[in-house]
Amino acid sequence: MIPASSSSLATHSAAALAESLIRLGQEHHADGRIDEAIAAYRAVLDAAAAAPDLIAPEMIARLHANLGNAGMARGDLESAAASYEAALRLSPRLTSCWCNLGNVQLQTGKAQEAIALYLHALKINPAHWPSRTNLAQALMSSGQYLLARALLLELAEARPQDGQVRHQLGKACFELNDAAAALSHFQAAIALNPTDADSLYWIGGLRQHMGDLDGAQAAYARAAQIKPLIRRQAVKSPPDFRLLAIYAPFAGNTPAEFLFEDAAYDRDTLALLGAAEVDAALLGDVQLVVNLISDADQAVTVLPSAARLVAKLGKPVINDPDKVGRTTRDAIANLLPGIPACRVPRTLRLEGGALVSAASLASTLPFSFPVLARPAGTHGGDDFEKIESPAELTAFLAGRPQSDHYIIEYADYASADGHFRKYRFIFIDEEILPYHLAIGNGWKVHHGSTDMANQPWMQREEAAFLANPGAVFDASHFEALQEIQRRIGLDYFGIDCALDASGNLIVFEVNASMLVHRDNAQFPYKDPHVRAIKHAFEGMLRKRAADHQAAQGK
Repeated sequence: MIPASSSSLATHSAAALAESLIRLGQEHHADGRIDEAIAAYRAVLDAAAAAPDLIAPEMIARLHANLGNAGMARGDLESAAASYEAALRLSPRLTSCWCNLGNVQLQTGKAQEAIALYLHALKINPAHWPSRTNLAQALMSSGQYLLARALLLELAEARPQDGQVRHQLGKACFELNDAAAALSHFQAAIALNPTDADSLYWIGGLRQHMGDLDGAQAAYARAAQIKPLIRRQAVKSPPDFRLLAIYAPFAGNTPAEFLFEDAAYDRDTLALLGAAEVDAALLGDVQLVVNLISDADQAVTVLPSAARLVAKLGKPVINDPDKVGRTTRDAIANLLPGIPACRVPRTLRLEGGALVSAASLASTLPFSFPVLARPAGTHGGDDFEKIESPAELTAFLAGRPQSDHYIIEYADYASADGHFRKYRFIFIDEEILPYHLAIGNGWKVHHGSTDMANQPWMQREEAAFLANPGAVFDASHFEALQEIQRRIGLDYFGIDCALDASGNLIVFEVNASMLVHRDNAQFPYKDPHVRAIKHAFEGMLRKRAADHQAAQGK
C-alpha cells in the first residue's frame, strides 16, 4: 500500500471540510436560516482564499452558486447576481446559474435580459426545465404572448400532467383575448389538480366576463372553500411586512396587479362574496389592509361587509371602504363644487324603473341639453353617449329600463386646435402624479381608442406633459387638485380631467378604479412615470406598515 502524501491528505481534508460546511449551509437554507447559511458558505470561501490549491474550482463555483441562492432568498438581488457571475467565471456550463441569473433580471423588470440568459442556459442544456418554464414567464412579462403560448404548448406536450403549465397557458391565452381557450386550459389545470384554487379564481373571472354569473359564482365559492386567501410571497426573505388585500369578484376593484408586482412584502388576498361575514381570526396577523373594492355602484352590497371586516381587524387601511362608498358619480358632483378654478359638471342619478318620458325628463333635468348619459357602474366608452334631446334620452334609457343611469351636464372642453385633451392624475397619499394625456378628435376620449400610436406630435405632447405637468396645469389647478384630494379622502385614486377654454379644471371622473399598467410598448416614454406611481404606492404601504409596527412596539 502506497502511503498518501501530506499534501494529498491536506487536500482531502480540506475538501471534506468544505463539503460538510456546504451541506450545513444547505440545511440552514432549507430551514430558513439564511444568515447562518451564508456564514457557512463564506467560511469555505475564506479558507479557499487562504489556501487556493486545497479546494477544487468546481467546488468554489458551487459555493458561489449557493451564495447566489441565499442572496435571492434574502431579496438581495445585487449580491445574488454577483455570486452567480462569480460561479460562472469558474464553471461557465452551470446551467442553473445562467437560469438563476435570468431570474434576477426578471425580478428587476429586465425581461429581455432574462430571456437572453434563459436561452443561453438552454443552449447548454436544452432539457433544463426551470429555464424553459421561466423563459415562458419572461416572454409573458415582456408582452410576447404568442411566443409564450407556443412555448407553453410545447411544455404541456412534454409534461401533460403538469397543471402549472396549463395554468400559465390559461394566462397567456387570456392576454391574447382568447377567453374560450383560457377557460379550457384553466379547467385542464383543475382536472390535474382539483385543489388549484388560483385556477378556480381565474375560471370565476372568465365566466363572469362571459356573462355566466352562476358559473362564476360557483367557481369563486369553490375556490374560496379550498383557499380563502390567495398567498403571494415577497421576492425577499424575510419580507418587509405582510398585508391583506380585499377584493370583491362581482364588483369593480382597483387594478392592482402591476402595483403589487415583485413586492418586498407578503400579500394575502381575500375575496368577499356578497354580504357574507368573514371570521377575522382566521386571517392571521397583518400589518396593513388594502381595500381594492373601488366601484361604489357595483359594490353597494359588499362595501358594508368590507367595512365591518376592516373594523374587526383594527389595522391601518388603504382606501377605507366607507370612504369608497361615497364616490358614486352623483356623490362626487355634490362633494366637489365651490373649488376655485375647478368646474364640476352637475350629475343626476335616475333610478331604474323611473318615469322616463320626454316630458318628465324635460321637467326633471336641472341642466339643459346636450347631456351625457351612461348606466351606473360602467366605465370606459361603452353605453356612454352624448344626447341632444329629451326624446333621444328616453330612447337611450329604454335600452336598460331596470338599470340606474347617470345624466351628466355636458362640458365642452375642445382645445383651440379642435382636439380634445383628457388628462389623468393618480393621487397617492399626499402625492399627485401624472399618468397620461389622451388626445382625440371627439368628446369621448380614451387613450386606447385614440390615434396616438400613429401620431408622433401627440406622443411628444404627452411626453412633455408627463415630464412637466406644471407647464400645462398652473398653481391654481394644482391647488384645486389638492382640495379634491382632501375632500375625497382616499389614499389611492385617480382623476380624469381637462381644461376648458376659460382655463378651468373640468372634473370628469374621480375614483379608485382607474387603470395603471406597465404595458406601454408603443409609448416607452411613459415607463418612468408609470414606475414612479408604483414606487410611490410601495412607499405609502411601507410607511403605513412601519408606523403600525412602531405603534405596536415591534
